Amino acid sequence: MTSSGPWVGNWRPHKPRGPIAALYGSPGPKYGLPGLTGISKHDPTKFKAPMFSFGVRHYQSNSDCSPGPKYLIPSNITRQGLDGTPAFSLHSRIREQRQFQVPGPGQYIPEHSEKMIYRSAPAFTLSGRIKDFKQSQTPGPAAYNLPPVLGPNTVTTAAAPTPSLYGRSKIGGFDEDLKKTPGPAAYKVVDPYVYMQKAPQFSMTGRNFAPGETTRKPGPGEYRPELVTSTRFKAPSFTFGLRHSQFIAPLIVDVPE
Repeated sequence: MTSSGPWVGNWRPHKPRGPIAALYGSPGPKYGLPGLTGISKHDPTKFKAPMFSFGVRHYQSNSDCSPGPKYLIPSNITRQGLDGTPAFSLHSRIREQRQFQVPGPGQYIPEHSEKMIYRSAPAFTLSGRIKDFKQSQTPGPAAYNLPPVLGPNTVTTAAAPTPSLYGRSKIGGFDEDLKKTPGPAAYKVVDPYVYMQKAPQFSMTGRNFAPGETTRKPGPGEYRPELVTSTRFKAPSFTFGLRHSQFIAPLIVDVPE
């Protein structure tokens, strides 16, 4: 701790009382944190940029056999193109172009331009049969089978019920013993109202009276409908005064004789 030059100030170097971290070459705790580069053990608290890989070399690259430098490049070819004097080739003389012949007025047919201006009906032409038509064997009308429209196995139409008729069994039939055949009386007559329209039917029952009813009711002759004026117009009627009773005593007045 000595110096060849003069000391400046009151401070002089002395022995440290304790260890000083700056005097040691230890890397310190900075390597204890996870790294910020790469994908392995990256710090989860820091942003990670996208990473791309270069991939592996394809296997066919090793099998390609390049020809190598066996090609002979001409000396007049550089990286900028041909180098040297211009070279020309001899070609045949081109034919002279004919003068363009403009059509005259007689070449135009304006009467045939009606289809381009006005509406016209479609027109079709009949051309000859091509040669390939003989080789194509198209089926005729008899080769197609339409679906049946009769019977239970219909495709496009609704099938009606199709009962079948079977032969009469010989065992236990009526032809073995005629005594087992039913007679006419064995059949019941079907009511015609079953298969025809039925008319309304009414029944006549006796008159029912309330029990203990002894009140005499008026008959039809007791009513006088011609005197009823509540349902039709009636002419006005007037009276001459009060009608006296026939049992009142007559008025007796003394009249001189």
